[in-house]
Amino acid sequence: MALWMETGSEPKTESEIADLEAISSLKESAALELKEKGNEFVKKGKKHYPEAVDCYNRAINQKALNDQDTSVLFSNRAHVNLLLGNYRRAITDSQDAIKLSPANIKAYYRAAKSCLSLNLLSEAKSYCESGIEKDPSNEELKKLAKQIDLKKLEHEQREAQVSKALVEAKDLVSAFEDRMVKLGRAMYSELTGLRKPVLDKNGILHWPVLLLYAEVMSSDFIEDFCETDMFSAHLDIISFLFSPLKIEMLIHFTMRFVISSVLYALSIELYYEVSPIVRELMIMMNSSIKAGAGVCLSKTKILQYLLEGTAASNVESVGEKEKDAADASPYGNSAGVPGSSKWVKVNEKRTLHDVLKEPNFIIPMIPVFYVVSKRSSFYKDFRTGKWAPPV
Repeated sequence: MALWMETGSEPKTESEIADLEAISSLKESAALELKEKGNEFVKKGKKHYPEAVDCYNRAINQKALNDQDTSVLFSNRAHVNLLLGNYRRAITDSQDAIKLSPANIKAYYRAAKSCLSLNLLSEAKSYCESGIEKDPSNEELKKLAKQIDLKKLEHEQREAQVSKALVEAKDLVSAFEDRMVKLGRAMYSELTGLRKPVLDKNGILHWPVLLLYAEVMSSDFIEDFCETDMFSAHLDIISFLFSPLKIEMLIHFTMRFVISSVLYALSIELYYEVSPIVRELMIMMNSSIKAGAGVCLSKTKILQYLLEGTAASNVESVGEKEKDAADASPYGNSAGVPGSSKWVKVNEKRTLHDVLKEPNFIIPMIPVFYVVSKRSSFYKDFRTGKWAPPV
């Protein structure tokens, strides 16, 4: 009997030949039946997809069908794997289907669809083109090809945005280095938001500057403070913001306000804060702070900050990994502790650039200046260190 024949041996008798034909016919019938069962499971919905895959597996393992029919089995299994989100398995099944029958258009479609789901856009387009070449009138493949082209365009645009954001951020870091300015951890993020400095086409820095009115616990922004501007150029704005009109919640808009604003402009002073850590380092280094001397952030940290809110915000690597030498912010421990901060008065005749590159000025990503009036009773407490920024 054929069942007892050794593997690879040829049937010698008519009986053995008949037996083999019968076995082959049974296996073919079983494979076709499993294929139909698998199709029925697919129609029943997602809950039955694993059972459909099992039927197709068993049908393929029968090895009883011709290449074209076996190609359909692989293509059907690719379809279910695609529905299940098993995209790589779907691609492999589609490839096997195409090898067995290059005319299997559904296999090209399912391969392209799976590649698109994995963002393998070039491969997806290649499968689409191959399928359309076999069947130029196939509307499903044409529609999918348009989707792939749109996705490729979006991907290219995003890549361009990421590249632009990276270049701009790195140019900013280089500008900081050239100017010998030092940046520490960001402060007052709830006030500053995602504002960042900008480097214009002439290589000039434009900073957003945060103004804090210590006495009245309010704040304002100078959105574009050019580094070449003197502080005196912005005093009119600052005096208006700090005038009695603002403090008294815009109650009396009279000539008295105009006069008092002028008086306040003459009495306003700007300060920046130097923490105890910076002061100690200045003494140790003969009044010289070097970049990365324990108070400044590394290039990597600065780049990460500059990329926040941009198309490149999720880029995993923005350059060589550096050990951040500023694990402790020079501001973090002193906030809210009276007497812990030293206030340095800003000369209004100096430019922003000159002030920012002071050895004792660590910029908390965005320059922060405190506005006080010499005419205020608060002025003495501020100057003597009896007031500190709230935590």
